[in-house]
Amino acid sequence: MTIMQHRFLEFIPDHLEEGIIYISIEYCTAIHLCVCGCRNKVVTPISPADWKLTFNGKSISLYPSIGNWSFDCQSHYWIKDGKVEWSESWSKDQILNVREYDAEVKIKYYKTEPEPEIKRIEKKSRAFWGWILNVLNL
Repeated sequence: MTIMQHRFLEFIPDHLEEGIIYISIEYCTAIHLCVCGCRNKVVTPISPADWKLTFNGKSISLYPSIGNWSFDCQSHYWIKDGKVEWSESWSKDQILNVREYDAEVKIKYYKTEPEPEIKRIEKKSRAFWGWILNVLNL
């Protein structure tokens, strides 16, 4: 069983270490290297329309599962209480269905008028995502 350590920090470092999930509460983002070993960077935005992060004082959990459908490895796993729990592989239809569902959730979430605090977070998040894309050379 793979154990994930966590590090809370403001900015994600340029160099990521295996087995560590880096969490920026300020920018509502977590990032880690894919646990299959392919070394792809897995970015999980934290928001009501994306992933939820829980911290119990000792370990973190992310919900829902992490499905790396865009990577060659197509790994699929959960991070629960700092442990990686592997999930089953999904078919192309299952992947398409969950992508459509995720898009609908985002449309519903962002159609509502955000509160002032949410607007501040979204502005910082956009700046941070620009930085992430630059780090990932995309």
